[in-house]
Amino acid sequence: MTTPLSKEPRRFAPLGKDGGRLPTLKGIVFDVDGTLCVQQNYMFGQMRSALGITKGTDILDHCHSLPSPQDEAALEKIRAIEREAMVLQEAQPGLVQLMDYLESKNLPKAPVNHLLGKFLEGKKFEPIVTREFRPPKPSPAGILSIAKAWGLVGKDGEGVGEGLIMVGDSIDDMTAGYRAGAATVLLVNEMNAHLAEHEHTDLVISRLDELIKVLENGFVGHIAGGDEGSDLKGRAEGVLRDEKGE
Repeated sequence: MTTPLSKEPRRFAPLGKDGGRLPTLKGIVFDVDGTLCVQQNYMFGQMRSALGITKGTDILDHCHSLPSPQDEAALEKIRAIEREAMVLQEAQPGLVQLMDYLESKNLPKAPVNHLLGKFLEGKKFEPIVTREFRPPKPSPAGILSIAKAWGLVGKDGEGVGEGLIMVGDSIDDMTAGYRAGAATVLLVNEMNAHLAEHEHTDLVISRLDELIKVLENGFVGHIAGGDEGSDLKGRAEGVLRDEKGE
């Protein structure tokens, strides 16, 4: 016997259609490295080597801990490595199709980190939150800053994320979205598959263009059950399945 469901799933009305009482999606925030483009993990080793720091030291924390002008010199070393890596960037499957769809719907979209001009020239992204934005993910600050720029604010005049979706590939992406009050979508791969069951993940896709069907039909996220056995997760195909397989 399953325990009664403890809350409703996150939902948005079908994009561009009357969803009745369902909330309207206001915009989508994307992570870049590993989400819009294929992960380039080798960069981090190059960055640490250039900065003379060990693997256990956070790259940006180290840069920001340096006195001026050493901090800016360290950040420029990082930017130089990123510029070289951008030449070798590979787009994630379905990237252009998804962005064309979002443009056709005039849905605001913004990247957290640098823009993929190599693949998306002419596409409108604003505002752009760079790696240097503080505090970084998993803080929701970057997402809330984007929300405020889009005019999505609460009574206190600060940004609110309830009308947004955060798309990413890491626990920091999922947690930042969750803390901002946004729905979260995980672009799943072999390395992050365990995050599909994480409480901060609302929906899972394996290709970016799978999100088109989700938005067309109306976003439905996971349902948190009274116990782990009855916890249900939204899937890109729009089908909710029981985690027990029942």
